[in-house]
Parts: sequence; C-alpha cells; structure tokens
Amino acid sequence: MIELLVATMLLFGALLAAIAGLGLLRLPDVLIRMHASTKAGTLGVGLILAATALHYGEPGPSFRALATIVFLLITAPVAAHMIARAAYRTGVPLWDHAVIDELRGAQDVQRGLPGASSEAQPGAQNDRALAKSDARPTESGAGP
Repeated sequence: MIELLVATMLLFGALLAAIAGLGLLRLPDVLIRMHASTKAGTLGVGLILAATALHYGEPGPSFRALATIVFLLITAPVAAHMIARAAYRTGVPLWDHAVIDELRGAQDVQRGLPGASSEAQPGAQNDRALAKSDARPTESGAGP
C-alpha cells in the first residue's frame, strides 16, 4: 500500500515539475513565468521529497527530506518575489495583453523623486485618463 502511495506522489510530483518547465517555455513574460515555476515547481519537488521520505521511512532521510521541503516553502516565494521585483525595476517588458500595471510610478513616489507620477511614465494612457478625472483635494481640503 505504501508503494502505491509513493508511486502516486512521485507521478504527481514529476507531472507538476514538468508543468513548471512547460510554463517556463510557453508563458509570455517574466512575471507569469515566475508564478508557474514557483508554484508548480515547489509543489512538485515537495511531493517528490515527501515520497522519498515515505519510501525510506527511516528518521535520517525523512528528516532531511522534510527539512528540505520546509526550506523550499520558505525560500521559493521570497526568491521569486525578489527576482520579479528586480526584473520589473530593470525594465523587463510586461506581456502585451497585461491589463493593469499597479507599480508604475509607485517606487519613484515612495522615494520622493521630483516629477514622479504615473503621468510621467511612458505608456500610461489608462493612468492618465484616471488622473484627469480624479478629483484630488487641495491643501485646504476642498476639491478642485
């Protein structure tokens, strides 16, 4: 019975790892690729390691496998976030069909750089339309 469970976990883990690899090849931009590789890859490797721990059943290999799973679950999302943030900051283009870019201009505004707004960024047609219709209060608290 344990062999059947181990085989099933290995099969699903390998399938998820293959889906993660396929996502890296087929998905359109860096941020979407990061999502596929982090989610499916981590779960796939976690299932393979859990199957290994279950197969051997001894404390040494099981503890190492479980420690590796915990390490992956902690570090993979953080690493993916940092790589995606670096890609965004260096100007790696988003997918052509991306509907919204919530980070456009936000980092410049946080740093207090002059002229930092979504209108100053190229390709911000949607943001410009929103900014023109936005009734921002003045210093006195009244509208425009």
